[in-house]
Amino acid sequence: MESDLARDGVIARRARARLILLAFLATFICARGLVFLIMARKIPDFFLHVRGTHVHHLNYGIFLLVAVGAWLLLRPPKNSRWPAVLYGIGLALTFDEFGMWLHLGGSYWQRASWDAVVVVGGVLGLFAFGPTLARYRSQHWLTAVTVFAGTILFFWMLMKSLDYAGRRLLPRLQSIEETSPP
Repeated sequence: MESDLARDGVIARRARARLILLAFLATFICARGLVFLIMARKIPDFFLHVRGTHVHHLNYGIFLLVAVGAWLLLRPPKNSRWPAVLYGIGLALTFDEFGMWLHLGGSYWQRASWDAVVVVGGVLGLFAFGPTLARYRSQHWLTAVTVFAGTILFFWMLMKSLDYAGRRLLPRLQSIEETSPP
């Protein structure tokens, strides 16, 4: 009986993690697409400006994360779907502009933002689809170390190719950003 309850808890956690991951990815893709379309002047500028200051969407994400955290701590809901979805949206809005955490006033297209989204997405993917640590055996740890080493090699090679692509694409993205609405 207790193992059934534990299994049900793991299933529920994985379902929430999948909702968070789905909301995170969908929001990231939408945010990047909308920002590009606005900066390229393909759609109207609907950025929020307060007294001439552009309010970046990472602020919306921070406020959303704060609200979800307070909701879960002060009045836990019976159904955890909506907090999971809102949490994923908040994560995406915040980490999409992660580079601005590090370099205030920098370009929206900073590489650090992309890297942060990949890392957060990967961690969410592990929570959503990976086995629990209690189920790991020696062969799992060996596989995990091998995959980790392969992932480092893959990202090193990916960074080299993205550096090349960045040298070709970044000037175009920056010129779009420079001519975008204030």
